[in-house]
Amino acid sequence: MTQKNYLTVEGKKQLEEKLEFFKRVKRPEVIKKIGVAREFGDLSENAEYDAAKDEQAMIEAEIKKMEDLLLTAIIIKKEEVDCSKVNVGTIVKVYDEEFDEEVEYKIVGTQESDPKNFIISNESPLGAGLLGHKVGEFVTVSTPNGDSRYKILSIRV
Repeated sequence: MTQKNYLTVEGKKQLEEKLEFFKRVKRPEVIKKIGVAREFGDLSENAEYDAAKDEQAMIEAEIKKMEDLLLTAIIIKKEEVDCSKVNVGTIVKVYDEEFDEEVEYKIVGTQESDPKNFIISNESPLGAGLLGHKVGEFVTVSTPNGDSRYKILSIRV
């Protein structure tokens, strides 16, 4: 089964900007580095040339990855998100029983996740555990640190 790649409209825009930066700035920079390194002579013993070629390969791989993601991504538009249950694109407020606190998480695709800012992937243990549940339901999520129990308080975009 192929993994679905979700992007919010904002995430798509950020990825397009990053791709453009790699194409317009990073790619020409590394081409220039390769040209300078060639001038050092014998390519078989030229560490600068080898490093620049390695960097070029990484940049090209990253560009390909971003292009592929943009081609296959399912774009999540706020106006199309169903808030009757937790979905990718929703912001869910939960009561965390273990820490006796309310926390809000935005559920996004893997590419946009930023757990430090409470933006979690639909594939993370908590994100996957919350998906499909409704306000008022209790959810037990298994994590590497043990089970945690949450009550869903609200769902919005």
